[in-house]
Amino acid sequence: MNRYLVAVIDGTKARFLTLKPSELPGYDSGPHLIEHEALLSSNNELQGQELGTSSKTGRNRGVAGQAHSYEDRRDNQMIEFERRFTQSITVKIVNLIQAHQIQQLLMIAEPRLLSLIRESLIPILPRNIKIHEIAKELCHLKPHELHEYLASKKLLPPYKRASL
Repeated sequence: MNRYLVAVIDGTKARFLTLKPSELPGYDSGPHLIEHEALLSSNNELQGQELGTSSKTGRNRGVAGQAHSYEDRRDNQMIEFERRFTQSITVKIVNLIQAHQIQQLLMIAEPRLLSLIRESLIPILPRNIKIHEIAKELCHLKPHELHEYLASKKLLPPYKRASL
């Protein structure tokens, strides 16, 4: 059986799951999607507190009379948090691929985040890994719901109940 890694990501959280095959195919239910780890973005901790020097939006005049926006600093900080989070996700995916001898990677995230992860991951990913991407927000699903969804798309083998 192929070894699968499922990375389900939203703007604040990344979950990493692998598919554990049945121990006795035909006699044991399975396969099971097992969650190994989750990463939380450091942006969560700073939401609204330290982002920028002011919590209001608007414009102000600088020393030379040039206008600047309050939002600029917060936007730059958000981009930096997103970049760091993407790097953490990339490192975690590569480590899990090596640790579990993964052959197929399923990345599920909103389109913009999926693009950022792809940019940092593809150059360092082993060439023999097959990648599937789904541009959708599914981080809220429980492992069995996620398994059902991915099996319905023919991306994972379906769950089978044991026959007695």
